[in-house]
Amino acid sequence: MDKRECFERLDSKAGDPESLFEHFERRASDRYNYLALSNARHGIERGTVVLEEPSVIVRGYPKIPRILRLDTGIESFFDGKIAIEEKLDGVNVRIAGVDPPMAFTRSGYHCPYTTARAREMLELEAFFDRHPEKLLCAELVGPETPYTTHDYSDIDSHTFCVFDVCNRESGESLSVSERRALCAEFGFDQPTLFETVETETAPSVVRSIIQELDATDREGVVLKSLDGTVMAKYTTRSQHHNELAYGFSLPFDRGRDFVFSRIVREAFQAAEFEDDDEALRERARTMGESILLPMVETIRAVENDEPIGERFVVRGTPTQIDALFDHLTDQSLRLVVLDDDTERGERVVEFVKTAESTRDQIEYYLEEGVNRE
Repeated sequence: MDKRECFERLDSKAGDPESLFEHFERRASDRYNYLALSNARHGIERGTVVLEEPSVIVRGYPKIPRILRLDTGIESFFDGKIAIEEKLDGVNVRIAGVDPPMAFTRSGYHCPYTTARAREMLELEAFFDRHPEKLLCAELVGPETPYTTHDYSDIDSHTFCVFDVCNRESGESLSVSERRALCAEFGFDQPTLFETVETETAPSVVRSIIQELDATDREGVVLKSLDGTVMAKYTTRSQHHNELAYGFSLPFDRGRDFVFSRIVREAFQAAEFEDDDEALRERARTMGESILLPMVETIRAVENDEPIGERFVVRGTPTQIDALFDHLTDQSLRLVVLDDDTERGERVVEFVKTAESTRDQIEYYLEEGVNRE
């Protein structure tokens, strides 16, 4: 790999190749060695990958800003018509048309399990034969994935939902209409497009959609300019409460920043949405339950010496499952297998990614009975 050439192709804000590539980590897949940027640096997105041989750049996906207040937030981001699409609760993966196609996580890891499932479930060869320069940006969603566990009534196990198609090297997105037509042509699932509206009317439309999504425990929406260059997201009350419940179930692993940001989102939405004290108090009560109940359950689980952490179910061939577990343990994750079965020729495994910091801290407090902070 010629670092000077890749440096010029990346068009970063760094002064020289050394200043940029010192932030990349060297990683390897079953076929390629590559460099990955674990945190955004010098104008280059987190998760950007540079394969060494062949010299291929897979651009990281940009962080999408979050709107806290609809009326002022939408106006500050957009001018003109806006497409409103559903935001799905899954894991963000980018699928690149190298030989063979590979899937990378948001932080730039090649996931062998996700790659194998994408090759089975999507018409990748046909797509990349015609569009080798493109990058498929998708959410892996469903109750059976190794990264998220949100249930969708129409998904039994898992599926890929393509929410963007970009230039692999520059990261430039297709317009909303071009991307939706291209995904339809190749049979790729994609997020629901609710409406296309003017900026002035968008706040009331988004509010109505959010209330409908909230009633069915969905995550939220992504707003996009029609040319695909500007994006912002807005999430539901149920999503805020679900994330708080998750954070407080692993309080010493998730961190205070994770929890506080969700409380801020909920507070701004409550101030904008709730018009009477009774509705606000009900909202506060359910949020309090999201905070207290999961943490109490975790304390009791530690007392009973039960495994604590994130629970997942995955299915695939024995080779795919073995590759996934090797990938997760290589990232220093401790796994506890709860069930390992076979259904219709596929291996189905339920496991826990254990939360060691939370267990250690709770055990200390249970034994000492004192917080010395």
